[in-house]
Amino acid sequence: MVEGASYDVIVTATPRRAPRPAARGGARGGAAPSIRDVAAAAGVSYQTVSRVLNESPRVRPETRTAVLEAIERLGFRPSRAARALSLGRARGITAVTSNTVLYGYAATLQGLEEAARAEGMAMGIRVVESAEPAEVKQTVDYVSDASAGGVVVIAFDPLGVAVLEALPEHVPAVAAAEPAAPDRGRVAIALDERRAAADATRHLLELGHRTVHHVAIPSEGGAPSGRPVDDGAPGGRLAGWRDALRAAGAEIPGVLACGWDLRSAYAAGQRLAADPAVTAILCGNDDIAQGVRRALYDAGKDVPGQVSIVGFDDIPGSAYWTPALTTVRMDFAGLGRACFHAAVAELTGGEQPAPALTPPALVLRESTAPPPRP
Repeated sequence: MVEGASYDVIVTATPRRAPRPAARGGARGGAAPSIRDVAAAAGVSYQTVSRVLNESPRVRPETRTAVLEAIERLGFRPSRAARALSLGRARGITAVTSNTVLYGYAATLQGLEEAARAEGMAMGIRVVESAEPAEVKQTVDYVSDASAGGVVVIAFDPLGVAVLEALPEHVPAVAAAEPAAPDRGRVAIALDERRAAADATRHLLELGHRTVHHVAIPSEGGAPSGRPVDDGAPGGRLAGWRDALRAAGAEIPGVLACGWDLRSAYAAGQRLAADPAVTAILCGNDDIAQGVRRALYDAGKDVPGQVSIVGFDDIPGSAYWTPALTTVRMDFAGLGRACFHAAVAELTGGEQPAPALTPPALVLRESTAPPPRP
């Protein structure tokens, strides 16, 4: 499937388990009652409770009465975020990210900023530098303050996921996630990388390559991310590559893991260049493809005459490499815009909008060709 192909966009919004009604002054073992406790006691959604708190005219009188009675009965006190919203102070979105430079992160932040600016809202960025408990807590405390408004966590890696897990329930938050990200009971929006990676792998197999090697990004590929390669990964680029090879009955080579830096991608490329059986490589992103391409060049391997390469992301400039890179185009800016609108809905208690995203698409250029004849 080539550019313009129609892939599904994964959107998950799994509701949390409904809390048990609690006595006045507490909920769930003595903890302060939450907005979801009120919703369960009144028999409505938590978005409806938010509308009542914000004096929205969209609530029927009998529903408003039921919610107010539940609030009084449970002794519920609105969170700082809810109070700030009702006073008009929370007019912004805070993005939490572990990186502001890599293309996927930067383009997602760009989409968030564009959407916020179009709506006359401010956007802040909070960088989480490590998964250490103290760093995660400091980040969570910062974005839990009412002045942070809505929160979008870019959960492309373990650092983002750690923050997402630690966020208090009352914080209105949305995740920009990978398809393999575990359910956190939050609205999560992701592009279907798994199907896109499978299609890229099939393209190489259909050209006649007997198998396709894979150099994986750190968030799913192994050693540089501090965890072993997961042969049973449920989603993402690694899983899509494996899906296509299994469906074709092709050999599944070992995954090469590398970091986000070009030096480690170059080292992975050197290992592949030394193996004469390697004729096709799917790279976890375009930066990795650049490092691998250089290693092949230095080893005297022609691309695509001897080895074909496919990247991922379609970074600016990949069309102007020599040879121009075949890659998967990802709508990260659209993902950022969709997450912004979802976060506003969480913040205001409105209905979740359907995300408007351009699906991933394989862009065929010059770096792929049939394998050399024996």
